[in-house]
Formats: sequence, structure tokens, C-alpha cells
Amino acid sequence: MLKHVLLCALALLVLGSYAGTAYTAEKTATPPAQMAPDNTGRNVRDRNGDTLTSGDQSENQADRTLTQQLRRELMAEQSLSTDAKNIKVITSNCVVTLRGPVNTPKGKLNIGDEAQGIEGARQV
Repeated sequence: MLKHVLLCALALLVLGSYAGTAYTAEKTATPPAQMAPDNTGRNVRDRNGDTLTSGDQSENQADRTLTQQLRRELMAEQSLSTDAKNIKVITSNCVVTLRGPVNTPKGKLNIGDEAQGIEGARQV
């Protein structure tokens, strides 16, 4: 009987220590939590109404066509990064405004050249 009790106690001890190490290993395998992105500082400039946002995009046919043409050109340009392809294109009265992060000065120039090459754009 004593032998049976000792075996049960040993089994519980072994299983308990195994469960503890499995939990620890699982915990260390998980990467530490990262802080959520915070664009509050960047978005402050959009609150005062002085800068154009996507809500300022004109709904007339000429402006929508310009925006669509430029967006197609940007998507087709293989040298642009994903960030560069995702810039905001805002057109109002045939004036094109480009906003957003671009990784390189060359990417910025490429986007500007594409925008200036769109027929019908009065100003970029």
C-alpha cells in the first residue's frame, strides 16, 4: 500500500513539473507584445481643415477620371514600394494632391512624374 501511495505521489510530482515546464516553454516562445501604432501626432495636421484629405476628393467626372488614371499608373509601376503605391490621391478642380509616406526620394520623384504625365491635370 505504501508503495502504491509513493508511486502516485511520484507520478503527480513528475506530471506537475512537466506541466510547469511546458507552460514556461510556451510562454517564452511567444514574442513580447509590441505597442500599437499611434498616428495621433501625424493626424493632428488633418484636423484643422487646412490640408486636403480623402474626403475632399471631388465627385465630378473629370476629377474622378484623373484620380483613376493616376492610381492605375501607380499600380503598374514596378519600381514603387507598397507604401508608395498606397499614397492618397486627391483631385479637385483638376488639381492633383498627393499625400502619404514614400520610402525613398526616387519613389517620390517617380510618383510626381507619373502625376504630371496624366493628361488633364492642371497642377500637381
